[in-house]
Amino acid sequence: MKYSKTVMLKLINEHRELHDELKKLKKEMGLEKNLAIKALYHSAVAEEGPYMRDYQQLERE
Repeated sequence: MKYSKTVMLKLINEHRELHDELKKLKKEMGLEKNLAIKALYHSAVAEEGPYMRDYQQLERE
């Protein structure tokens, strides 16, 4: 599975809790949007993360 910003944005738009986490990362860590999205990918999707299956399904679409 490979990181895709487009797929991550779709996933974030479908899951409010990911959207909230993205905002939190940007605010608390001072990350710009692109870096915060990558950080969210590694914490919530990669390596059997809780949103991995949803991400994979969006990749296939």
